[in-house]
Amino acid sequence: MNYQELANLIFPDAKDISYYEAKYPERNLPEGAIVTRFAPSPTGFVHIGSLCQALVARTVAKRTGGVFFLRVEDTDQKREVENGVTGIVKSLQEFDMAPDEGQIGENEEIGNYGPYKQSLRKEIYQSYAKYMLSIGKAYPCFATPEELEEMRAKQEAAKVRTGYYGVWAKYRNLSIEEAAEKIKAGVPYIIRFKSPGREDRKIKHKDIIKGNVDFPENDQDIVIIKADGLPTYHFAHAVDDHLMHTTHVIRADEWLSSVPLHLQLFQEMGFKPPKYAHISPIMKNDNGNKRKLSKRKDPEAAVNYYTELGIPNLAVKEYLLNIANSNFENWRKQNKDASIDEFDFQLNKMSVSGALFDMVKLLDVSKIVISKYTAEEVYEKAIEWAKVYDKELANLLEKNKEYSLKVLGIERGNEKPRKDIAKWSDLKENINYMYDEKFEKIKHNYELQKINDKEKIKKILNTYAEKYFNIQDDKQVWFDKLKDLAEEFGYAREVKEYKENPDKYEAHVGDVSTVIRIAVTGRANTPDLYAIMQVLGKDTVLKRLNSFA
Repeated sequence: MNYQELANLIFPDAKDISYYEAKYPERNLPEGAIVTRFAPSPTGFVHIGSLCQALVARTVAKRTGGVFFLRVEDTDQKREVENGVTGIVKSLQEFDMAPDEGQIGENEEIGNYGPYKQSLRKEIYQSYAKYMLSIGKAYPCFATPEELEEMRAKQEAAKVRTGYYGVWAKYRNLSIEEAAEKIKAGVPYIIRFKSPGREDRKIKHKDIIKGNVDFPENDQDIVIIKADGLPTYHFAHAVDDHLMHTTHVIRADEWLSSVPLHLQLFQEMGFKPPKYAHISPIMKNDNGNKRKLSKRKDPEAAVNYYTELGIPNLAVKEYLLNIANSNFENWRKQNKDASIDEFDFQLNKMSVSGALFDMVKLLDVSKIVISKYTAEEVYEKAIEWAKVYDKELANLLEKNKEYSLKVLGIERGNEKPRKDIAKWSDLKENINYMYDEKFEKIKHNYELQKINDKEKIKKILNTYAEKYFNIQDDKQVWFDKLKDLAEEFGYAREVKEYKENPDKYEAHVGDVSTVIRIAVTGRANTPDLYAIMQVLGKDTVLKRLNSFA
């Protein structure tokens, strides 16, 4: 009996690999085009670090006229969660990162290189495992769980590396005839890779992000096909990235130590290996210590956390690019209105050590993103969020869309737009005073400022309402009248005048403006008061001025 006959015995129905080599030909892409993939397991929510990897992979593919595809690595079916694929697909769609090909639903896909779910590619993996068996680079292993445990105990007692390698690889040198007899007798087995490596030899590898790294050669005879007939991650990724013609594998740096094994698998199967780029994890400051953002401990690790808060997806992507490429921030300053797709992202400019997650910075980025939206865009995006997370806000906005658009248009679209909204969950608090039903509940929470004598305040408001207020006034006339009002009460017409003679004046025009602002809005700090009054209208403004208690 020879290797080919043993391979036929184990996988009698598996096709020759030439079938798949012909079925999945080289991609017809421009020279230099990069093909990347996002290849998560459907084991829970999408981590912000995974989203960052997907964003980087998609960005470099798009910049070169390449392909970004979604492959679902679901061979470890014990850990799979219900609707796990749907969650992954939905997260990519929400962040405008839908793949060019691959999974687009729990059981839907697009593209010519599928199936894109590893659990549906069992026959493909078995063909390549059969090929490896036929050339003597893989073998059936009959080790029982008890034997493996006993081996590990001996290794630990001898203080040597644990694993299935060298003299510890009990079934590696079993004769073909002995292996065939056991298989025919029904003895359970798995398929292992026969590693040609030696730990005392080194390999040199150039990672796109990490640079030059040295590793001991892989000498472990890893499992490539499990007892259930499905492959391990290591074997499946090599077969898939070969057949799908992935040019760049962009993944978490926890996989860096697997590079010797993965390169060895590609080499032994006769495949050209992809280039590897290992991304450092996003870190968190925990009482002065840096640690990885944790799925268990940190709510901000989940991408749906940002959706629930109402941080626009574009802001999250801007922030991730900010921490991913050191030159993004300067580029953004020089290209304030450019699409992020225009940024020349470079893998070799990514941080070798993990970036520290900074929620304050993210919210600052988000304020800038929201400040660039038109009133219509703010309305649509806020409504979409509020219908799921804040029904009261949704009702407030929908009740009178035309009026709401005017409210949202205050200080928007000008040279220095307002930057007071960082997330949609802030919006209601930022605009509720513009709606009478909400203002009635907040109007008594006044924050009296420099002018705080209630009788004097009442006189200022009455005088303003009767003598100076005219909704038809343009902004300059309106402000000149505020100066006249200030002067009438003995206050400085100009702030500068007050600062030059602080002993001469009790207050200035800005303080008078604050009195009116508080009466009209219930708060001391708001966007442009003139614009607010224009939107509220004459009757509402007069009603609020006259009802101030």
